[in-house]
Amino acid sequence: MPVTGDDATARAYTARVRPAPVTIRPRTPDDLARLVVVLAAQQAATGYPVRWPLPFPVEDFVVRRDELAAWVAVDGDEVVGHVAVLAVTSGWDADGWSAGTGRAASELAAVSVLFVDPDAAGRGIGSALLATAVQHARALGRTPVLDVVSESTRAVDLYRRHGWQVVGRVRPPWLPADRDPLLLMALPEGDEGAEGRTVTEPDGRGRRG
Repeated sequence: MPVTGDDATARAYTARVRPAPVTIRPRTPDDLARLVVVLAAQQAATGYPVRWPLPFPVEDFVVRRDELAAWVAVDGDEVVGHVAVLAVTSGWDADGWSAGTGRAASELAAVSVLFVDPDAAGRGIGSALLATAVQHARALGRTPVLDVVSESTRAVDLYRRHGWQVVGRVRPPWLPADRDPLLLMALPEGDEGAEGRTVTEPDGRGRRG
């Protein structure tokens, strides 16, 4: 069937229109099964988590004991992304962040478990989740921090564009010997972490472990 001028114009317009924004809301227990599926679906492309399959239940990777808050991105009825903010406690990461920022662990909040469904990539969902986590950390009066695998250059570039700075490097016990150290990053005071605009990004990777 030939395409009429009106049809062609409508299709061209539709192609230019960005998809409707997703909703960011607090995570609920009912989201967990879907999040396990999304995490597995994006791992091959992102390399996150580094250890895969995980040596423990995937549910324990998504839901952390030291969570301060967690959110999901929802497109219609489908969960398509996740992020959490964690309390920073003692350990290899806390020592590095504290040394790099000059702040005690209790004054820091870690952006973590940030990932996006690969079918929803390129829509700014990772940036929206990142901004939500940063806003929460700021509201708590804490400096946002995160760690990221050095080889994840797209993720590192994303964080740098949002104002994050490298404050250290570390090799956690679980990191394979042939991998570069993790980068420890922090977001300076006064930077919102989202540049006030939508950014096309890799499927987010604020990560701890």
